[in-house]
Amino acid sequence: MSMELSFTGVLVEWRGPAPYFFVPVPAQECEDVREVAAMASYGWGVVPVEARIGDVTFTTSLFPKDGGYLLPVKDAVRRPNALAPGDELTVTMTVRLDPGAPG
Repeated sequence: MSMELSFTGVLVEWRGPAPYFFVPVPAQECEDVREVAAMASYGWGVVPVEARIGDVTFTTSLFPKDGGYLLPVKDAVRRPNALAPGDELTVTMTVRLDPGAPG
């Protein structure tokens, strides 16, 4: 089981011990994710997803932040797409509703 969402967002950088890059999930899509988060989360409020930006598909987990969610964007995604903070990008994302299931 899964739920697919598409949205546009702006890449932001968080400078902690190392730079991390995220796309905030828009409010409407956050509402959709919250509806299924209990079924999808494997703990700590994170929600496993498969996402696609450009031609790159990757797996990660949404991080809960201030009532919404942040989608981490790995270097392996940013570099081939030449993405920098402030860039607007389109994300297609699938929330896996059974994170223990294969595929």
